[in-house]
Amino acid sequence: MLVNNPEPAAPAALDKGSWETYKRLLSYAKPFWIAFSLAVIGNVIYAAASTGMAAAMEYVITAIENPTDQNRLQLTLLIVGVFASRGLGTYMSTYFIGYVGRHVINSLRRDLFERLMALPSRYFDDNASGRLVSKLTFNVEQVAEATTNAVTTALREGLTVVGLLGFMLYTNWKLTLLFLTVGPIIGVVVSYASKRFRKISKRIQGSMGDITHVASESITGYRVVRTFGGEDYEKERFRTVNDQNLKQSLKMAATQAISVPVIQVLVAIAIAALVWMMLAPEIRGEMTTGQLVAFLTAATTMAKPIRQITNIHAKIQKGVAAAHDVFETIDEHPEDDPGTYAPDRVAGDIRFDDVSFRYRDQLDNVLEGISLTIPAGQSVALVGRSGSGKSTLVSLLPRFYEFTGGDIRIDDHSLREYSLPALRAQIALVTQNVVLFNDSIAANIAYGALRHCSREEIRAAAEKAHALEFIDRMPEGLDTMIGDNGVMLSGGQRQRLAIARALLKDAPVLILDEATSALDTESERHIQEALETVMQGRTTLVIAHRLSTIEKADRILVMEKGRIVESGRHEELLAAGGAYAQLHQMQFSEHS
Repeated sequence: MLVNNPEPAAPAALDKGSWETYKRLLSYAKPFWIAFSLAVIGNVIYAAASTGMAAAMEYVITAIENPTDQNRLQLTLLIVGVFASRGLGTYMSTYFIGYVGRHVINSLRRDLFERLMALPSRYFDDNASGRLVSKLTFNVEQVAEATTNAVTTALREGLTVVGLLGFMLYTNWKLTLLFLTVGPIIGVVVSYASKRFRKISKRIQGSMGDITHVASESITGYRVVRTFGGEDYEKERFRTVNDQNLKQSLKMAATQAISVPVIQVLVAIAIAALVWMMLAPEIRGEMTTGQLVAFLTAATTMAKPIRQITNIHAKIQKGVAAAHDVFETIDEHPEDDPGTYAPDRVAGDIRFDDVSFRYRDQLDNVLEGISLTIPAGQSVALVGRSGSGKSTLVSLLPRFYEFTGGDIRIDDHSLREYSLPALRAQIALVTQNVVLFNDSIAANIAYGALRHCSREEIRAAAEKAHALEFIDRMPEGLDTMIGDNGVMLSGGQRQRLAIARALLKDAPVLILDEATSALDTESERHIQEALETVMQGRTTLVIAHRLSTIEKADRILVMEKGRIVESGRHEELLAAGGAYAQLHQMQFSEHS
């Protein structure tokens, strides 16, 4: 892959990798080649006008020495024409390259977000959400600098330098060659500055990810921060990452600040040498005063575009470093989805055959030797101490994680035979940590593939989940906006909306992961009745901490250290006096 460059073993490899990354970035501009061509034409017009301004100095001297009416008119028209052309060229280059650049950013941001939506769960386990948001926002905007301002400046000022050099060669090639002797030295300075810009840019992007991450955690968890007196700790944590960003940004500014005047001094030395040599008759030759002034004007005019080109190296290196980071995520492998089986609706027979699982980079299995058959329509409850593997087991069913041993089958088809969308369409999920969106209540219930459900179906699902009793008291009913992650709702209300969403999906397999954990006793009784109704005819896996909520389950499985240690109905397990009886006794003691 283009962006997977080797570790910094040699500068040449890094340079090649950066160029490959930049080429890949520029490939996003191909669909907009017409606008890009118009930008190039604008830059050519600008460069020609800038060269014309230097060449016009010869006519200025001629008009001063010979102020005829014709010369006065020609010079006036020449000045107006040059500046008008330059203005037209500036407009065309700036607008059309901006048009291309913003479309590139739009495409890049879309590709990045679409890839994030397709990445496996382990990627989100390994990468903090704040850093991923920073890639979508800060890093992509850094790419914008490299594809808009930097390209505009490189084309415009580069063509201006070429035009001025062409004019100088035409006027006096000996003096031009003398001026060009400073070129290799400028190249060395620019090369050194570029490498330093690239290195610092990577650090700046990392520090911006840290800033977003720390800020996101502190803002999201503000209640915990304030309750436990964490304000000073969070302030210090933010100050540390913010100061690191400042330190790297100042290094970037210092490198840019020193490289520009160094190059300007080199150009000034070259111009001074020109002036000295121009006084030598053998070098000057037959040049008129006007030609000498025009030549010298071209040489001095070149200082500005050279300085501008030097300045854009910082933007380009920032953009390359940001693009490298963005492309790394885009090149991540999406969820493995080789299956093609896509039934409209499964019956719901589930079988675990000697299933084992371990998380990446862990030596020990989290699940070991899980063998289990669940007939369609049966409800199975999973109980056990925290960390026993209950949530991991049900996470394997929608393939949020891939089991590492054995097989899991639904209706006698391995999970890997199903396409992921078809598999997940058969499963409704309600978790302890409810996820709601900053949208209306109706849109949160009828989310995603359910968005085409009718208003009546949404109300019916909300009624079954005992959510209408608070929805109808809201100022706009189902159309009430609930804020970021349902901040306007209580924990029980949020849980009931999640249950209503699962009811509306009407999937043959239902997973309830601590679904009643956030409810008070009154709400829990209502929800329990609704869940018992909706569980009829569906294969249901229930993870419950409170054993009182799963006493009516068809079967209860007790898990310890990733294994099933007991299986049976509530009364049978109590009579056996094993692990379930001990858990039940502990909870009974706590509530007595």
